[in-house]
Amino acid sequence: MTRTFTQRVQTAAGAGWWTIIIAAVWMTLAWFAYLGLQHYRPGWMLALWGGHTTWDQIHWIMLIFMGVFKLILFTLVMMTIWLTIWGRKLSKLGEC
Repeated sequence: MTRTFTQRVQTAAGAGWWTIIIAAVWMTLAWFAYLGLQHYRPGWMLALWGGHTTWDQIHWIMLIFMGVFKLILFTLVMMTIWLTIWGRKLSKLGEC
């Protein structure tokens, strides 16, 4: 393997880890915002969703969104782990 390809794979793995960190921080902040909104239940939130929405509907939609986002994040973590392992194996192959 060429050294350039190995560097690109390792750079992609590094970018993947930064993406995971940013997504995890965003998801944590969104979860705390969700908990705050569910606790206080401000009136403007119902108006923001169109006025015909109930708090139970908002609750389920936000939970489904967070669940799907966690599944996507899990897939990204698995792909990044694979990319990291592949990059390390490529660099070891190049040292021989």
